[in-house]
Amino acid sequence: MKYYKLAETEEKFAELIWQNEPIGSGDLVKLSEKEMNWKKSTTYTVLKKLCDKGIFQNENAVVSSQISKDEYYAKQSIRFVEDTFGGSLPKFLTSFISGKKISNYQAEELKRLIDEHKEV
Repeated sequence: MKYYKLAETEEKFAELIWQNEPIGSGDLVKLSEKEMNWKKSTTYTVLKKLCDKGIFQNENAVVSSQISKDEYYAKQSIRFVEDTFGGSLPKFLTSFISGKKISNYQAEELKRLIDEHKEV
């Protein structure tokens, strides 16, 4: 999967689609007008851009995602750790937790996640 970083407005638009998909393109125009005060042409211009990036598709006037919201944000998180912490998850966690205490439940959840994803 390619790396995509959506602009703030694109991300808000993407959220609308993810929350309502599959959605008819006409309904998406109405929703965009209501939620973002966009004109029809703006909706279709941004939709085409996101379809060209492979994030959404508009087939037979029905808009749906090609990349789920969870997949998108997972990629953003990985990219953030790579760019900011040189890809080191321990450095990220150290920075994230620094100066804070985590509950026993959170510590156990982290241990469980590490065990699930540990290379064997």
